[in-house]
Amino acid sequence: MIQDVLVLGAGSAGLIAALSVKRKIPQLNVRIVRSPDIGVIGVGEGTTPNFPRHIFDYLGISRKHFYELAEPTWKLGIRFLWGERGRFDYTFAPQLDAHWSDLPRPNGFYCDEEFSSVDITSALMRQDKAFPRQPSGAPDIQAWHAFHIENAKFVEILEVVAREAGVEVIDGRVTGADRGPQGITAVHLEDGRKLEADFFIDASGFRSELLGKVLEEPFESFDKTLFCDRAVVGGWERSESEPILPYTTAEQMDAGWSWQIEHEHHVNRGYVYSSQAISDDEAAAEFKRKNPKVPEAPRIVKFRSGCYKRLWVDNVIAVGNSGGFVEPLEATALMVVCSHCQTFVDFLLHSELDPTPSMRDLYNELVSQGWHDIRDFLGLHYKLNTALDTPFWKHCRADTDLSGIGALLEFYEENGPTGFCRYRMGSSQNDFGIEGYFVMLVGNRAPYRKRHAASPQEKAIWEAHRQANTNKAKQGIDVKEALYYVRHPGWQWNAEKPA
Repeated sequence: MIQDVLVLGAGSAGLIAALSVKRKIPQLNVRIVRSPDIGVIGVGEGTTPNFPRHIFDYLGISRKHFYELAEPTWKLGIRFLWGERGRFDYTFAPQLDAHWSDLPRPNGFYCDEEFSSVDITSALMRQDKAFPRQPSGAPDIQAWHAFHIENAKFVEILEVVAREAGVEVIDGRVTGADRGPQGITAVHLEDGRKLEADFFIDASGFRSELLGKVLEEPFESFDKTLFCDRAVVGGWERSESEPILPYTTAEQMDAGWSWQIEHEHHVNRGYVYSSQAISDDEAAAEFKRKNPKVPEAPRIVKFRSGCYKRLWVDNVIAVGNSGGFVEPLEATALMVVCSHCQTFVDFLLHSELDPTPSMRDLYNELVSQGWHDIRDFLGLHYKLNTALDTPFWKHCRADTDLSGIGALLEFYEENGPTGFCRYRMGSSQNDFGIEGYFVMLVGNRAPYRKRHAASPQEKAIWEAHRQANTNKAKQGIDVKEALYYVRHPGWQWNAEKPA
């Protein structure tokens, strides 16, 4: 039976894992090793809606406390400067997997020419507004948002809350580990300490100290579907006149794509690219040319997209980058961490802290399905983009392997954006679902055969819905004004328990 859990790594993944275990199974002794070799990635990060649900509802972190210390901004979705349309928005509320009751077909069938303001969230994004305005003038903060967050600030608040919950934080450099017949028995620190535990959570980042190095679990590359393996990272301090946009921007580049993440005082920018298509110097030059506000020499980050064959081996489970990683095209990193932690805790609770081999196998099957679903979803972003004819994009259109979603794409090609497409999906363990696939297919004008010829009356009804969304969004609140409201001493969160 598991009694002592040791977490290797005190970044966001390790702290979320430690907190998830301690909050839901308080009788466990949970410790974290904070090693200087496992640093915090100092970049801005986007999230998906499962992140605030996990932070506030699952972990019970106070919204007031979180906003004060982490200083996040809101993210309603992703603005894609991408594909044949040149621009389309992917929101966290359903636009296309939806159906107005006064129209005969689902929304996606009416977006051939114009794909914007389909719902209130996409209308807000189009107007650069964060939330609708309540009659009182205050923001109507809905549950379909996510956050832009600076990783270092987020880690600070997680550590504060973890200590308050009874998690012990141990500083030390890990130099090795002992392995027994049931897995890892202990890890060794540079100062001579030996830390034993019943169970180990490897949150050591790309180093994968336990799962990859000690247990030597095979790694599965996603390089047949995702070709990018490097990023140029930079940013600039926001001027007073620059609006804080309520979305992440993803912009196509010659050999990949560029992100823009909106923090209150800083704009984080990066260019994800394939080293087979462009050199580091060429990528940095393109990045600087398109982002002249970046003052410093941008840094190069190398990565590989893929995951280990199993993420739970013996008495070790990997969380975060130590188990798998894909480029941040859909802000999957923290989404995966939160999802995996909840699944793992569910398995521990159900097994009464004595998980069987078949429970472990089932966990591995579920998380593997999740990683492969993310791989295929990201690959679709590349396969569909016909706007650029650089060698990289030609390669993506010709060679991106989407065999994992072949049945879904075949069904869509024949039937279009009907909700029945969901039955041609595999098991989805993420925030995207069929809505995400519809946005990429409709946004990129992927052809399908069974078209709907809308009548003039249908078109008028459709445009009336879009106009109503636009009118409401124009009265909405932007990020700067919304931040003023939530920081006011009189602001109260409806879902918050009294302090």
